Amino acid sequence: QLPPGLYKKVLVILHDSVLPYMNEPTLMMDFLTVAYGIGGAISLLALNGLFILIHQHNLEYPDFYKKLYSLLDPSIYHVKYRARFFHLTDLFLSSSHLPAYLVAAFIKRLARLALTAPPEALLMILPFICNLFRRHPACRVLVHRPGGPADMSEDPYVMEEKEPSESRALQSSLWEIQSLQNHYHPDVAKAAAVLNQSLSEMEDDISGLLELSASELFDREVKKKAVDVPLEFEQVRGLFGKKNDIFAEHFSLD
Repeated sequence: QLPPGLYKKVLVILHDSVLPYMNEPTLMMDFLTVAYGIGGAISLLALNGLFILIHQHNLEYPDFYKKLYSLLDPSIYHVKYRARFFHLTDLFLSSSHLPAYLVAAFIKRLARLALTAPPEALLMILPFICNLFRRHPACRVLVHRPGGPADMSEDPYVMEEKEPSESRALQSSLWEIQSLQNHYHPDVAKAAAVLNQSLSEMEDDISGLLELSASELFDREVKKKAVDVPLEFEQVRGLFGKKNDIFAEHFSLD
């Protein structure tokens, strides 16, 4: 048992400063699997070491994707280690041999959580979802389902289900992405509208979007060239500038 702070310090450097120099990296299997089961930021940080053991040392973890699925909660778009988590999640979901129900469950959960995500996270997760559709064409039924659920109350998807195979994601549709097409940020609305068209075969490069911050997004907007906006041809009167406005009787614009 280690204090949470020490867990984090060890796991941050374990994958590149410890495991490559061990004669038997498999000795760390128990430590990493226990850390992966703790939850929160510790589980996110344990992914790096587990990735090395799974891909290079044949570690078998039967409930790995179930645990990875459970890590997707509303805080995932706000945590400090967001870039690292989605980089590894992208790698773990890159195999074309994954069952369609599993990938559909990840897509649906990411889309549902996106409804409360900040714009900088949405600009990363929408291309991420598009890449999953490119790798797994069987999941495109989530987009091309006529007469699908219009809102959460009619959606067969079970958000609270911990087992991806029981979430009924493949019976659902991505009405969440359609909602994001009306997002207040124009770049987010444009990114969400990509699913209305046929996706190209080339995957989007999301590496430059993983660490996009709110301040960088704000600076990008500030540096955009201003577009000429047509002005009102009729002189404004009253508080709201409407004809026969009751406020015009009590307020005036000097």
